[in-house]
Amino acid sequence: MPRYPDIPEIELPLLITGVAGVSGYNAFKYYYEKYPGQVIGTRRKEYWPLSGDGLVGCDVTNQESITALCQQHSFRSVINCLGTCKLKSCELDPVMAHRVNVQGINNLVNALQQSGSSDATMIHLSVDLVFSGKTAGKQYIESDTPDPVTVYGKTMVEAEHIILDRMPHATILRISLPMGSSFSGHAGAIDWIQSRFKNNKPATLYFDEIRRPQYTDCLNKLTHWLLTHPLSGIFHAGGVRQLSLFEIAQIVNLIGGYNPSCLIGCPRIDAGPMPPRAGDVSLDSSRLQTVLGFAPFDPWPLQDIYVPTGRSWHLDPTNALDDTVITGSPELLDSTLYNNPAR
Repeated sequence: MPRYPDIPEIELPLLITGVAGVSGYNAFKYYYEKYPGQVIGTRRKEYWPLSGDGLVGCDVTNQESITALCQQHSFRSVINCLGTCKLKSCELDPVMAHRVNVQGINNLVNALQQSGSSDATMIHLSVDLVFSGKTAGKQYIESDTPDPVTVYGKTMVEAEHIILDRMPHATILRISLPMGSSFSGHAGAIDWIQSRFKNNKPATLYFDEIRRPQYTDCLNKLTHWLLTHPLSGIFHAGGVRQLSLFEIAQIVNLIGGYNPSCLIGCPRIDAGPMPPRAGDVSLDSSRLQTVLGFAPFDPWPLQDIYVPTGRSWHLDPTNALDDTVITGSPELLDSTLYNNPAR
């Protein structure tokens, strides 16, 4: 793991929204272990199976509900992981996407201000898909103008503007694909790809949609640091390795020990118009690293031997770097892809 200096205690209580998603779920587990009884995680009421100490069914699209929660607890720190990221659902129902991703953020800010917590330390998670990725090989910096191709990306840009305008002291982190477990087993990139392979079903991924995934283990350490060393404004927080969605699926396929014939690759143009697909949305995170004074992320996956060297890499378990044989299994996948072996 990146070597952080000693991190002071955060201001409590802490609110984490969106715990049904990968980022929120892993953040809640991390912080509740450190601060039991002083962390509240919210999820929509229909996710009632996600229950336990500190977890609250509170839909932030309901202004009265989120306001009552904030008035009850007077939060001093907030990590906002709220959002619906299902691309097709957002395209088919842009009103729903706006209600959750934009109005939900507005409601949260209203609630914090009405409860006297407008000065709470806040981290808002945004995403690389605020960009189109139309220029292959370009790494986006914070001053680049967003040009999303999806309804999801457009609503996330609107959410950023709300935070910038109404809570200018907040930190906005544009992340890529958070790699960690989820409560449902279907919420994340690994989840979906693995669910296809587990059932011996095909999974089609794209050669030319490029992301920079990061372990949630590392993301949790970063947010912990930023809650005690706040930064204002937008910062790119993409991972170390640049990988296509096809390469990510190759890694899941081989490391998980699944049938390689289940993986299908194609360019985005062959995917059809729904939902629209972004291209190379790699984030240049050097500004964040410079301000921090250290690199916040380990590579995903951590070990170079698990990085594809070609489109047929997953067909042969013999590692091209040193001729060792990779014996894939769900257990290996869990310990190397969901979890950072260096944590």
